[in-house]
Amino acid sequence: MTYRSTAYRIFTYCNNTFIVLLALLCLLPLIHVLAVSFSGRAAADANLVTFWPIDFTLEGYRMTLGNGSFVGSILISIQRVVLGTGVSMALILLSAYALSKESAQFRGRNAWAWFFVFTMLFNGGLVPTYILVRNVGLMDSIWALVLPNAVNVFNMILMLNFFRTSVPKSLEEAAFMDGAGHFRTLLSIYLPISLPSLATISLFTIVFHWNSWFDGLIYLMDKERYPLSTLLQTIVVQLDFSAITSAEDLMALSNRTVKSAQIFIATIPIVLVYPFLQRYFVKGIVVGSVKE
Repeated sequence: MTYRSTAYRIFTYCNNTFIVLLALLCLLPLIHVLAVSFSGRAAADANLVTFWPIDFTLEGYRMTLGNGSFVGSILISIQRVVLGTGVSMALILLSAYALSKESAQFRGRNAWAWFFVFTMLFNGGLVPTYILVRNVGLMDSIWALVLPNAVNVFNMILMLNFFRTSVPKSLEEAAFMDGAGHFRTLLSIYLPISLPSLATISLFTIVFHWNSWFDGLIYLMDKERYPLSTLLQTIVVQLDFSAITSAEDLMALSNRTVKSAQIFIATIPIVLVYPFLQRYFVKGIVVGSVKE
Protein backbone atom coordinates (compact mmCIF):
# COMPACT_ATOMS: atom_id res chain seq x y z
CA MET A 1 0.00 0.00 0.00
CA THR A 2 2.95 2.34 0.60
CA TYR A 3 3.86 2.27 -3.09
CA ARG A 4 0.30 3.27 -4.09
CA SER A 5 -0.09 6.15 -1.67
CA THR A 6 -0.39 9.70 -2.92
CA ALA A 7 2.65 10.82 -0.95
CA TYR A 8 4.81 8.10 -2.50
CA ARG A 9 3.66 8.96 -6.04
CA ILE A 10 4.42 12.65 -5.43
CA PHE A 11 7.86 11.76 -4.09
CA THR A 12 8.57 9.51 -7.11
CA TYR A 13 7.46 12.23 -9.54
CA CYS A 14 9.60 14.91 -7.85
CA ASN A 15 12.57 12.57 -7.58
CA ASN A 16 12.40 11.59 -11.26
CA THR A 17 11.98 15.23 -12.28
CA PHE A 18 15.05 16.21 -10.26
CA ILE A 19 17.12 13.40 -11.80
CA VAL A 20 16.06 14.39 -15.33
CA LEU A 21 16.93 18.04 -14.69
CA LEU A 22 20.29 17.06 -13.21
CA ALA A 23 21.01 14.87 -16.24
CA LEU A 24 20.12 17.74 -18.60
CA LEU A 25 22.34 20.07 -16.58
CA CYS A 26 25.26 17.73 -17.27
CA LEU A 27 24.33 16.91 -20.88
CA LEU A 28 23.29 20.25 -22.37
CA PRO A 29 26.72 21.95 -22.07
CA LEU A 30 28.26 19.03 -23.96
CA ILE A 31 25.57 19.28 -26.65
CA HIS A 32 26.25 23.03 -26.91
CA VAL A 33 29.98 22.43 -27.34
CA LEU A 34 29.23 19.82 -30.02
CA ALA A 35 26.92 22.24 -31.86
CA VAL A 36 29.53 25.03 -31.79
CA SER A 37 32.19 22.64 -33.09
CA PHE A 38 30.07 22.05 -36.21
CA SER A 39 29.14 25.71 -36.75
CA GLY A 40 30.56 28.33 -39.09
CA ARG A 41 32.69 31.30 -38.11
CA ALA A 42 30.00 34.00 -38.18
CA ALA A 43 27.45 32.14 -36.07
CA ALA A 44 30.05 30.96 -33.53
CA ASP A 45 31.61 34.41 -33.07
CA ALA A 46 28.16 36.01 -32.73
CA ASN A 47 27.11 33.51 -30.02
CA LEU A 48 24.10 32.45 -32.08
CA VAL A 49 24.63 28.72 -31.60
CA THR A 50 22.63 26.97 -28.87
CA PHE A 51 22.04 23.24 -29.28
CA TRP A 52 22.02 22.92 -33.05
CA PRO A 53 24.81 23.78 -35.53
CA ILE A 54 24.47 26.84 -37.77
CA ASP A 55 26.26 26.86 -41.14
CA PHE A 56 27.32 23.24 -40.66
CA THR A 57 31.03 22.61 -41.26
CA LEU A 58 33.62 19.94 -40.45
CA GLU A 59 36.58 22.29 -40.78
CA GLY A 60 37.10 22.46 -37.01
CA TYR A 61 37.63 18.72 -36.82
CA ARG A 62 39.67 18.64 -40.03
CA MET A 63 41.95 21.33 -38.67
CA THR A 64 42.23 19.66 -35.27
CA LEU A 65 42.82 16.09 -36.40
CA GLY A 66 45.12 17.23 -39.18
CA ASN A 67 47.44 18.93 -36.71
CA GLY A 68 50.38 16.81 -35.58
CA SER A 69 50.75 18.54 -32.21
CA PHE A 70 47.16 17.86 -31.20
CA VAL A 71 47.25 14.22 -32.29
CA GLY A 72 50.61 13.83 -30.54
CA SER A 73 49.15 15.19 -27.31
CA ILE A 74 46.36 12.60 -27.50
CA LEU A 75 48.96 9.82 -27.81
CA ILE A 76 50.90 11.25 -24.85
CA SER A 77 47.69 11.33 -22.77
CA ILE A 78 46.96 7.71 -23.69
CA GLN A 79 50.51 6.78 -22.71
CA ARG A 80 50.10 8.61 -19.42
CA VAL A 81 46.77 6.92 -18.68
CA VAL A 82 48.15 3.44 -19.43
CA LEU A 83 51.34 3.92 -17.42
CA GLY A 84 49.71 5.88 -14.61
CA THR A 85 46.81 3.47 -14.15
CA GLY A 86 49.07 0.41 -14.32
CA VAL A 87 51.59 1.75 -11.80
CA SER A 88 48.91 3.14 -9.47
CA MET A 89 46.81 -0.02 -9.44
CA ALA A 90 49.86 -2.23 -8.83
CA LEU A 91 51.00 -0.14 -5.86
CA ILE A 92 47.49 0.30 -4.47
CA LEU A 93 46.75 -3.43 -4.63
CA LEU A 94 50.03 -4.43 -2.99
CA SER A 95 49.62 -1.82 -0.23
CA ALA A 96 45.96 -2.61 0.39
CA TYR A 97 46.60 -6.36 0.52
CA ALA A 98 49.37 -5.98 3.10
CA LEU A 99 47.46 -3.48 5.25
CA SER A 100 44.30 -5.59 5.18
CA LYS A 101 46.04 -8.18 7.36
CA GLU A 102 45.70 -8.27 11.12
CA SER A 103 48.54 -6.97 13.29
CA ALA A 104 49.40 -10.55 14.25
CA GLN A 105 50.11 -11.35 10.59
CA PHE A 106 51.80 -8.06 9.69
CA ARG A 107 53.90 -6.51 12.42
CA GLY A 108 53.78 -2.75 12.42
CA ARG A 109 50.60 -2.76 10.37
CA ASN A 110 49.01 0.08 12.37
CA ALA A 111 52.11 2.26 12.11
CA TRP A 112 52.22 1.83 8.32
CA ALA A 113 48.48 2.54 8.06
CA TRP A 114 48.90 5.81 9.97
CA PHE A 115 51.89 6.66 7.82
CA PHE A 116 49.71 6.47 4.71
CA VAL A 117 46.93 8.48 6.36
CA PHE A 118 49.45 11.16 7.36
CA THR A 119 50.56 11.56 3.73
CA MET A 120 46.92 12.03 2.73
CA LEU A 121 46.46 14.88 5.21
CA PHE A 122 49.87 16.58 4.92
CA ASN A 123 52.36 16.92 2.08
CA GLY A 124 55.49 18.90 1.35
CA GLY A 125 53.73 21.35 -0.94
CA LEU A 126 54.16 22.36 -4.55
CA VAL A 127 57.64 23.89 -4.37
CA PRO A 128 59.34 20.98 -2.51
CA THR A 129 57.64 18.53 -4.86
CA TYR A 130 58.89 20.47 -7.88
CA ILE A 131 62.44 20.54 -6.46
CA LEU A 132 62.30 16.79 -5.79
CA VAL A 133 61.08 16.00 -9.32
CA ARG A 134 63.81 18.19 -10.79
CA ASN A 135 66.61 16.76 -8.62
CA VAL A 136 65.78 13.14 -9.42
CA GLY A 137 65.88 13.91 -13.15
CA LEU A 138 62.22 13.44 -14.03
CA MET A 139 61.68 16.86 -15.59
CA ASP A 140 60.36 16.90 -19.15
CA SER A 141 59.52 13.18 -19.10
CA ILE A 142 56.33 11.14 -18.90
CA TRP A 143 57.41 9.81 -15.48
CA ALA A 144 57.08 13.30 -13.98
CA LEU A 145 53.35 12.96 -14.65
CA VAL A 146 53.08 9.39 -13.36
CA LEU A 147 55.30 8.85 -10.31
CA PRO A 148 54.40 11.85 -8.07
CA ASN A 149 50.75 10.70 -8.06
CA ALA A 150 51.44 6.97 -8.16
CA VAL A 151 49.69 6.12 -4.87
CA ASN A 152 46.29 7.66 -4.19
CA VAL A 153 45.81 6.95 -0.48
CA PHE A 154 42.04 7.44 -0.62
CA ASN A 155 41.74 4.76 -3.32
CA MET A 156 44.10 2.52 -1.35
CA ILE A 157 41.90 2.82 1.75
CA LEU A 158 38.81 1.95 -0.31
CA MET A 159 40.52 -1.19 -1.60
CA LEU A 160 41.86 -2.04 1.88
CA ASN A 161 38.35 -1.86 3.38
CA PHE A 162 36.99 -3.99 0.56
CA PHE A 163 39.63 -6.66 1.16
CA ARG A 164 38.90 -6.68 4.91
CA THR A 165 35.10 -6.86 4.63
CA SER A 166 34.32 -8.73 1.43
CA VAL A 167 37.00 -11.40 0.95
CA PRO A 168 36.22 -14.48 3.09
CA LYS A 169 39.06 -15.48 5.37
CA SER A 170 38.25 -19.13 4.69
CA LEU A 171 39.26 -18.74 1.04
CA GLU A 172 42.60 -17.25 2.01
CA GLU A 173 43.22 -19.99 4.58
CA ALA A 174 42.33 -22.68 2.03
CA ALA A 175 44.78 -21.16 -0.45
CA PHE A 176 47.56 -21.16 2.14
CA MET A 177 46.79 -24.78 3.03
CA ASP A 178 47.14 -25.71 -0.64
CA GLY A 179 50.60 -24.16 -0.71
CA ALA A 180 49.81 -20.77 -2.27
CA GLY A 181 51.93 -17.82 -1.27
CA HIS A 182 50.82 -14.23 -0.81
CA PHE A 183 51.24 -13.26 -4.47
CA ARG A 184 49.31 -16.33 -5.67
CA THR A 185 46.58 -15.64 -3.11
CA LEU A 186 46.34 -12.02 -4.22
CA LEU A 187 46.15 -12.94 -7.91
CA SER A 188 43.91 -16.00 -7.65
CA ILE A 189 41.64 -15.17 -4.71
CA TYR A 190 41.55 -11.44 -4.00
CA LEU A 191 41.55 -9.96 -7.50
CA PRO A 192 38.74 -12.07 -9.04
CA ILE A 193 36.49 -11.31 -6.05
CA SER A 194 37.39 -7.62 -6.17
CA LEU A 195 36.44 -6.86 -9.79
CA PRO A 196 33.78 -4.24 -8.86
CA SER A 197 36.18 -2.30 -6.65
CA LEU A 198 39.01 -2.71 -9.15
CA ALA A 199 36.84 -1.26 -11.92
CA THR A 200 35.71 1.64 -9.72
CA ILE A 201 39.21 2.62 -8.60
CA SER A 202 40.58 2.11 -12.12
CA LEU A 203 37.94 4.49 -13.47
CA PHE A 204 38.83 7.10 -10.83
CA THR A 205 42.52 6.77 -11.78
CA ILE A 206 41.88 6.92 -15.53
CA VAL A 207 39.75 10.06 -15.20
CA PHE A 208 42.36 11.68 -12.95
CA HIS A 209 45.24 11.11 -15.37
CA TRP A 210 43.18 12.08 -18.42
CA ASN A 211 41.94 15.34 -16.91
CA SER A 212 45.08 16.40 -15.02
CA TRP A 213 46.73 19.42 -16.66
CA PHE A 214 48.64 21.37 -13.99
CA ASP A 215 51.51 18.93 -13.51
CA GLY A 216 52.16 18.91 -17.25
CA LEU A 217 52.33 22.69 -17.18
CA ILE A 218 55.02 22.84 -14.48
CA TYR A 219 57.05 19.69 -15.17
CA LEU A 220 57.21 19.77 -18.98
CA MET A 221 59.26 22.46 -20.70
CA ASP A 222 58.63 21.36 -24.28
CA LYS A 223 55.09 22.00 -25.56
CA GLU A 224 55.45 19.04 -27.90
CA ARG A 225 55.41 16.82 -24.80
CA TYR A 226 52.19 18.27 -23.38
CA PRO A 227 49.36 15.79 -22.71
CA LEU A 228 45.98 16.71 -24.12
CA SER A 229 44.56 18.35 -20.98
CA THR A 230 47.60 20.60 -20.60
CA LEU A 231 47.46 21.55 -24.27
CA LEU A 232 43.76 22.40 -24.00
CA GLN A 233 44.46 24.53 -20.93
CA THR A 234 46.95 26.63 -22.88
CA ILE A 235 44.39 26.99 -25.68
CA VAL A 236 41.21 27.66 -23.71
CA VAL A 237 42.59 29.64 -20.76
CA GLN A 238 45.81 31.18 -22.02
CA LEU A 239 44.46 31.55 -25.60
CA ASP A 240 47.73 30.22 -27.00
CA PHE A 241 47.01 28.66 -30.39
CA SER A 242 50.61 28.51 -31.55
CA ALA A 243 50.97 24.81 -30.84
CA ILE A 244 47.93 23.60 -32.74
CA THR A 245 47.14 25.81 -35.73
CA SER A 246 48.33 28.63 -37.91
CA ALA A 247 47.10 32.21 -38.15
CA GLU A 248 45.81 31.58 -41.69
CA ASP A 249 43.56 28.75 -40.48
CA LEU A 250 42.16 30.88 -37.66
CA MET A 251 41.29 33.62 -40.13
CA ALA A 252 39.13 31.16 -42.05
CA LEU A 253 37.49 29.59 -39.00
CA SER A 254 36.32 30.80 -35.60
CA ASN A 255 38.61 29.95 -32.70
CA ARG A 256 35.48 29.01 -30.72
CA THR A 257 34.73 26.34 -33.31
CA VAL A 258 38.26 24.99 -33.12
CA LYS A 259 38.30 25.01 -29.31
CA SER A 260 34.90 23.30 -29.15
CA ALA A 261 36.04 20.58 -31.54
CA GLN A 262 39.15 19.97 -29.45
CA ILE A 263 37.22 19.90 -26.17
CA PHE A 264 34.67 17.46 -27.56
CA ILE A 265 37.38 15.16 -28.92
CA ALA A 266 39.01 15.19 -25.47
CA THR A 267 35.80 13.89 -23.85
CA ILE A 268 35.35 10.96 -26.24
CA PRO A 269 37.81 8.47 -24.61
CA ILE A 270 36.22 8.75 -21.16
CA VAL A 271 32.73 8.54 -22.66
CA LEU A 272 33.77 5.35 -24.47
CA VAL A 273 35.45 3.76 -21.44
CA TYR A 274 32.68 4.38 -18.91
CA PRO A 275 29.97 2.09 -20.44
CA PHE A 276 32.30 -0.91 -20.16
CA LEU A 277 32.97 -0.21 -16.46
CA GLN A 278 29.53 1.10 -15.53
CA ARG A 279 28.05 -2.18 -14.28
CA TYR A 280 31.11 -2.75 -12.08
CA PHE A 281 31.20 0.91 -11.06
CA VAL A 282 27.68 0.92 -9.57
CA LYS A 283 28.32 -2.30 -7.67
CA GLY A 284 31.75 -1.18 -6.52
CA ILE A 285 30.33 1.94 -4.89
CA VAL A 286 28.05 -0.02 -2.52
CA VAL A 287 29.73 -3.41 -2.20
CA GLY A 288 31.10 -3.99 1.27
CA SER A 289 28.96 -1.21 2.75
CA VAL A 290 26.66 -3.74 4.42
CA LYS A 291 28.20 -6.80 6.07
CA GLU A 292 25.93 -9.81 6.31
